[in-house]
Amino acid sequence: MNAFVEILKILIPAGAVFAAAYLLVKRFLDNDQKRREHELKKSAQGTITPLKIQAYERIVIFLERINPNSLVIRVNKNGMSARQLHQELVASVKSEYEHNLSQQIYISAGAWELVKTSKEEIIQLINISSSKVAPDANSSELAMMILNICANLGKKLPSDIAIDYIKKEISQNF
Repeated sequence: MNAFVEILKILIPAGAVFAAAYLLVKRFLDNDQKRREHELKKSAQGTITPLKIQAYERIVIFLERINPNSLVIRVNKNGMSARQLHQELVASVKSEYEHNLSQQIYISAGAWELVKTSKEEIIQLINISSSKVAPDANSSELAMMILNICANLGKKLPSDIAIDYIKKEISQNF
């Protein structure tokens, strides 16, 4: 029995020292892991933030380019028929959209949804305007119809609404 007590006298303090050392090492390793994760996040943030800002810039450029006022002026050429202008306008909007599809990775889901809605509503506006003009009419008639409809909407264009939303989102996030 005496030997058992002697062994306990040795094992209990050794166990306490082992437990204390284990807890200290574990805490140190956990803190080190947290520090590394924080550094990785900070480093990734340094890389991703410029990409996000660039994505917002590209989306604003896209929305400005598909704004009917600038789109009609940029696409309309002398000698085009209304049908040709209609096709070119729709193709231009779709092409611009496809060119910027990858930007959805970096912007919020709400902002991307507004971008998609803007694209669809502008194509719809072009289609409605085209239906009110004879296909073989001069392209300037279709251009004027689009501009008149935009002027008489009585509300903001979808692209302007999306730009306002994006500006607000950028000011909140950056």
